[in-house]
Amino acid sequence: MTHPVLPTAPLGTDGPLVGVQGLGCMGMSEFYGPTDSGEALATLDAALEAGVTLFDTADMYGSGRNEEFIGPFVRANRDRVVIATKFAIERDENDPTKRAVRNDPAYIRTAVEGSLRRLGVDVIDLYYMHRRNPEVPLAESVGAMADLVRAGKVRQLGLSEVTGAELREAHAVHPIAAVQSEWSVFARDVERSAVPTAAELGVAFVPYSPLGRGFLTGAFQDAGTLAADDFRRTHPRYTGENAAANGELLAPLREIAAAHDATLAQVALAWVQQRAQVHKLTVVPIPGTRKRSRLAENTGAVALRLSAEELALLEPLAGRVAGDRYADMSNTSVGRE
Repeated sequence: MTHPVLPTAPLGTDGPLVGVQGLGCMGMSEFYGPTDSGEALATLDAALEAGVTLFDTADMYGSGRNEEFIGPFVRANRDRVVIATKFAIERDENDPTKRAVRNDPAYIRTAVEGSLRRLGVDVIDLYYMHRRNPEVPLAESVGAMADLVRAGKVRQLGLSEVTGAELREAHAVHPIAAVQSEWSVFARDVERSAVPTAAELGVAFVPYSPLGRGFLTGAFQDAGTLAADDFRRTHPRYTGENAAANGELLAPLREIAAAHDATLAQVALAWVQQRAQVHKLTVVPIPGTRKRSRLAENTGAVALRLSAEELALLEPLAGRVAGDRYADMSNTSVGRE
């Protein structure tokens, strides 16, 4: 058995210590084309041995199949795994493209029972509101989530894609351990209000898609060439003229990677990891992968330190990115700011 290589950081003021890089498990069940289940399971084990302890899923990934898939791994390593899952995005079994955002207390009480059953655990370590429905008072939603903590079904609460004002309002109802939102060298809108508020309140930040869904790694140049069911084809910044323009922005990442004998992914992740020092808060990115080789590459980024000069090269990139990060930005934090 190898010793964990990742340092740890607290997940919120009173939360558990977790490895400073987590693992996003979404792609093991949906959205990125076919998955080799055996390799995906091996990647979960390799992540744990590398010091990854925060594993991220949601009830809408694969319409519950992702929770079911990682459940046996979580149960087999329950004392070492911090499992995070999410509620709020309701899917239509008859039309997988349809989405509804539910934040009402009755839905929350039903959703948590489903996640507990699919994961096969007695308590969820970190339970996120996946998306915010502004038609439901935030105090009602967070109040219902707080009830789950008091009932022993959830240990810590999290929010995803919220503004700084929403985080502050929620935190006044019940302490929030973590905020999860997209944050990368190409996507920095969270720095407007969510990040400084999290830093002020002692809330950890969990960046999803820190590798720009693979675009920042050079894995693909235009999502239009990916499988027909790959959801990246719906993202404006990864297709057509936008993709071509954004591909040119990778030049400084390539330059920095060459100087360190590193990969593009490692440079992109190192930039995210160093946000912890820049903004004075805990940052635990959750790059998603289904392969052990990519897992080793990603965790290796923790040892990479970018110089002030290198950070300066990357600083203007987000402002030059062409296209929004979603075709519909209404359910993101920036859509409400």
